[in-house]
Amino acid sequence: MTISFRINGELKSVEVSDGNSPLLWAIRDGLNLKGTKFGCGMAACGACTLHVDGEAVRSCSYPVQMAEGKEITTIEGLSKDGQLHPVQQAWKEEIVPQCGYCQPGFMMATAAMLKEIPNPTDQDIDENIINVCRCATYYRMRKAIKRAAEINNQQSS
Repeated sequence: MTISFRINGELKSVEVSDGNSPLLWAIRDGLNLKGTKFGCGMAACGACTLHVDGEAVRSCSYPVQMAEGKEITTIEGLSKDGQLHPVQQAWKEEIVPQCGYCQPGFMMATAAMLKEIPNPTDQDIDENIINVCRCATYYRMRKAIKRAAEINNQQSS
């Protein structure tokens, strides 16, 4: 079965034996984009978060056949023209990662949230960024999320 979609701005097709297999594996194994991580396989941890038509999706439980014709963005496609996305810039400024494994998922979840909530409160962050970090870098992530909102607002002005 061939599944076609636009990923990080490019039209791509992948061959899959089962349309119900997770989008995560089509992206990592079929397209060799390794930034999206496998964590729990149950859509609980968020390491596999990416965007499908602009919405944050846990790709470990998203059937690849549902991606047909959609626009997908992975961490590799978050930056544009060599310019870091505000979330990536903030993560860098605040030195967020410890081991770093879960960070692409957190950044993708944050980028999606900031589209909907451009100036998030602590409560907004707590309710919307529910990924799991085993290194517990939550304090630095909260600072980075607020910094990303600032950068977004500066770029919008």
